[in-house]
Amino acid sequence: MNAATLNKMYNMRLLGMYREFKASLESGKSESFTADEFIAHLIEAEWDDRQNRSIDQKIRYARFRYKANLEDVYYHSDRNIDKNQLMRFADCSFIDKAESILITGSTGIGKSYIASALGYHACARGYRVVYHNLPKLFSRLKMSKADGSYLKEIARIERQQLLILDDFGLQPLDAPSRTALMELVEDRHGKSALIITSQVPVSKWYDIIGEQTIADAILDRIVHSAHRLELKGESLRKKRAAAIEPMK
Repeated sequence: MNAATLNKMYNMRLLGMYREFKASLESGKSESFTADEFIAHLIEAEWDDRQNRSIDQKIRYARFRYKANLEDVYYHSDRNIDKNQLMRFADCSFIDKAESILITGSTGIGKSYIASALGYHACARGYRVVYHNLPKLFSRLKMSKADGSYLKEIARIERQQLLILDDFGLQPLDAPSRTALMELVEDRHGKSALIITSQVPVSKWYDIIGEQTIADAILDRIVHSAHRLELKGESLRKKRAAAIEPMK
């Protein structure tokens, strides 16, 4: 009977219940439960399994640059990171309020890691997140216009509750990139959250965008009410390389 029950659980994709029931039978653990307790135990196992699979699926879909964790962020005073501010972001209320976070600082300072860590944390709390390197995204959107999938790509991004745009401003935007950025920002304004990282200070973003009317429209929607993290200090990549070098 137990073998048949296990087989049915597996075929019905009740994988959490399947694994827990099988483990309980092998260990004899089930004998210590009442019938009600054992049913509750199996349901809890299935619930946890589905929650974990959902989180894993969200993380895979997001395609983060780094496997990142907020607890592993380097909170040194010379980096100008307010740990309390970052922990407030961890409650994901900025996503519920459709707010933006702008993370700026020199190359290697940890902007992408912090953005990814916030994204990982949001996935763990059940939010839909997608990460994009912005120059690569602009290239993909240009190609999608050629094959007719542009609107589908934009709609897919719009459905995510948090959009992370990494490496803004590596080069001035051309006309198609300005238009794409305007659409992404307009679609999210007041509806969904946004994180942007950049090596360029926010004060110079106007020049990066280029065209006055579009620059005004974009910056008006994302800058004035956004939370800001302005990282300082040495490149963490250089520090790690210097620490490893003597060992070679």
